[in-house]
Amino acid sequence: MPTRSEKHLARPWKRLPKGKHGGIELLLIQSVDHLGKPGDVVEVRPGYANNYLIPQGLATVATTHHKRMVDKHKAKLAEIEKSRLAGLRAIADLLNRQSVTIEANANDEGHLYGSVGQVEIVHALKEQNFTITPDQVRLQGPLKELGLYTVKIHLHAEIESELKVWVVPTVSGD
Repeated sequence: MPTRSEKHLARPWKRLPKGKHGGIELLLIQSVDHLGKPGDVVEVRPGYANNYLIPQGLATVATTHHKRMVDKHKAKLAEIEKSRLAGLRAIADLLNRQSVTIEANANDEGHLYGSVGQVEIVHALKEQNFTITPDQVRLQGPLKELGLYTVKIHLHAEIESELKVWVVPTVSGD
């Protein structure tokens, strides 16, 4: 049976680097709920690092080399995000100048028999070659009367556009 000192020498891992607060400093490889996203340097307790994060492949030791690589990668991601935001701003400008017309069945007083919701607005935009998802359309509630409405289109956390929606009565071909 090996002695205590031999067991200590047989450990396959080295001591993990300590952070400022006495925990283990790790670099996240994947997103971990309530901890961070890939590329974040986090400080966790030794047991959490040794028993969960490192064995599951969610994090690695935060060496200076790894930190430099992440900084370079973050710079590239920032450029990509900047160009993406510019494209979304261009789409928002187009949407601000756009209006859609949606036909709906209504009674003589202008009340709709059904309602116009996000799906109908997305469908009308798709016919005009705009690709928007229903969750990006922000309505105060379903549109239940004929008329002109201003609807907010949420493209990004920083970018929101307004779209004019005309709800008109269905024209019957009698």
